[in-house]
Amino acid sequence: MSEVMRERRAALSLSQTDLAAAVGLDKRQIRRYEAGEAQPTLPVAKAIALALDISIDELAGLGEQRLKIAGDWWATWQTSKDGEEVFTCQPIQIRQRGTDLEIRAVERGITVEEGGFLWRGQLRLWDNEILMGWYTADDEAIRSKGTLYLVIHQHGQQMLGRWVGLSYDGMIQTGRAAIARTDEAARELIKNEPIS
Repeated sequence: MSEVMRERRAALSLSQTDLAAAVGLDKRQIRRYEAGEAQPTLPVAKAIALALDISIDELAGLGEQRLKIAGDWWATWQTSKDGEEVFTCQPIQIRQRGTDLEIRAVERGITVEEGGFLWRGQLRLWDNEILMGWYTADDEAIRSKGTLYLVIHQHGQQMLGRWVGLSYDGMIQTGRAAIARTDEAARELIKNEPIS
């Protein structure tokens, strides 16, 4: 645990004082944990893991070989507006804590009049190959919300799948979805996905 704490704190550019303040401890206690002189209680370990943006298992040195998906991505969605097919490509951000991911659109991608909107959601990583979760519009006038199912490429560099949910054109709609590191890659993925 001491080694994980030191390495993760350094990776986040946090000082022992910063970590102590985030957890509500004295800096000397953080120094004791990192030196291996003491072990935190479970509530303190949870607070440390939260501050270091890792799971309790990872803090204890039991980290799995898990894909790291956090960062900046591009998402492309196939949908429709007034019966016409629409493809939206927009920058998104993904935050990851263990197998739980928070996802949010940074920009609309297309105008509101064309059907663009801001959204956010939560996903769960399953077996390093599937993301499942939900999304909902952040724009007040937009009612879109639903589920996401994405298959992750074996190296974690792209995701391909479907969304199902409430959309502009009706109660239960579905469409293709692709996520990649660049807008061009996301557009190419969705264009080449077989329709089924």
